[in-house]
Amino acid sequence: MKVLVPVKRVIDYNVKARVKADGSGVDLANVKMSMNPFDEIAVEEAIRLKEKGAAEEVVVVSIGVKQAAETLRTALAMGADRAILVVAADDVHTDIEPLAVAKILAKVVEEEQPKLVIAGKQAIDNDMNATGQMLSALLGWSQAAFASKLDIEGDAAKVTREVDGGLQTIEVTLPAIVTADLRLNEPRYASLPNIMKAKKKPLDEKTAADYGVDVSPRLEIVSTREPEGRKAGIKVGSVDELVGKLKEAGVI
Repeated sequence: MKVLVPVKRVIDYNVKARVKADGSGVDLANVKMSMNPFDEIAVEEAIRLKEKGAAEEVVVVSIGVKQAAETLRTALAMGADRAILVVAADDVHTDIEPLAVAKILAKVVEEEQPKLVIAGKQAIDNDMNATGQMLSALLGWSQAAFASKLDIEGDAAKVTREVDGGLQTIEVTLPAIVTADLRLNEPRYASLPNIMKAKKKPLDEKTAADYGVDVSPRLEIVSTREPEGRKAGIKVGSVDELVGKLKEAGVI
């Protein structure tokens, strides 16, 4: 079984994002970038399936700017077998929207013929949480979102997913799309020997035009602003005063 894993290059989660002076978006100039954490979890899960013998090949794909090749090399160093980079933008500030990404991924799936696609549930830069679901709709495949556990049993995938009421276990028929949640696993660190080996692993470069997909934006960012600072708390002298303050705030 072949497993396909889409990965995205995003601002590193340890970096404090800065909004551009004109409010048109987040400033990415001279900012450390890394693999989207949920995608890293997806890569780890695909590698674990290969180690268990449930998968024969792990292919990673990224859609964006040329610099995303570094992100793919990270996935290759973790243990993925080969990579595909689809260059769809020249400016690092250009974010390819979920529908365009899903359309390109659908074309990649047609070429690669994987039985399973594992993706992160969302990217931490735009929090869209849409690509996996859109890809499932375009392909007509089964889907299981927010997976915290994944087991492959023959031609089916048993997925435990996190829902508001707790945990829900479902079984989907392969081929399928699974999106990874935070508790699915703990991604490994790439060792130095594997980082060196990753430089020799195949990385094919293509463009969105090669797949006949229009990546023109359909959404417009109206404004971007810093979140409001948290207001200081107050001390209360009694339970009655606490209840009064809670009533004022509309909590009770």
